[in-house]
Amino acid sequence: MAGELGFELQGDINKSQEVYDAILEAGQEFGIRKLGGRAAFINHLEACFPTIVTDYLPAIFEPEMAGYLEEFRSAMPAFASTFNVAGSFEGQKVSDWYRSPVELGWANRIHLGHDFIGRDALAEEKANPRRVIRTLVWNPEDVIKVFASLFGKETPYDWMEIPRDQRGFMYCDRVLKNGKDVGTTTSRGYSYFFREMLSLCTIDVAEAEIGNEVEVVWGNPGHPQINIRATVQPAPYKQDNRRASY
Repeated sequence: MAGELGFELQGDINKSQEVYDAILEAGQEFGIRKLGGRAAFINHLEACFPTIVTDYLPAIFEPEMAGYLEEFRSAMPAFASTFNVAGSFEGQKVSDWYRSPVELGWANRIHLGHDFIGRDALAEEKANPRRVIRTLVWNPEDVIKVFASLFGKETPYDWMEIPRDQRGFMYCDRVLKNGKDVGTTTSRGYSYFFREMLSLCTIDVAEAEIGNEVEVVWGNPGHPQINIRATVQPAPYKQDNRRASY
């Protein structure tokens, strides 16, 4: 998820701690460090790995999916099955928090050479996408205003967790261009690597040009809100080095 060359190990769970300790010991001469649970999730943001519940709700809330929803909840950890939403975006129905694979940047994973539910709709959207995924780089001066409000006498703006909100909620905020809604943004987080506040954004194709300036509405409905300037940038934002040679 870091966009770097890496490995996943599978084996006997009874020996997992022994193997873990051996890897840490072997890595000492190379400067190995534990990243930490709070910082690890920034990788999903920098390298653009949209994540269930965090960046989209699974499309399993329709009546015909009731049986699967029950099975899903029982199989998933609590953080991935609570389905909480927050942020300035206000939907009218739960499907407003669904996202298509095209919107999430997964169009190259859609194979149309067989029949499946939704095939024709995905074929049309793949050929004529309505929204694409981008990174937003938030204006630091506007972000500072949010933190500065904590020290004023008026009601402060909603808190920005750092490095990012923990899992279990889909924090979804409106994205505007000239006052018009053109997308939504999720996964807001502070990147220590870039020294920037970033987020992922599913945005109308017409506004997805790199360098385009938009605004993010920060603050839950009914709370003080502020429009934060942001610049559209590629997703992934960090160079993908997963296939690099070292």
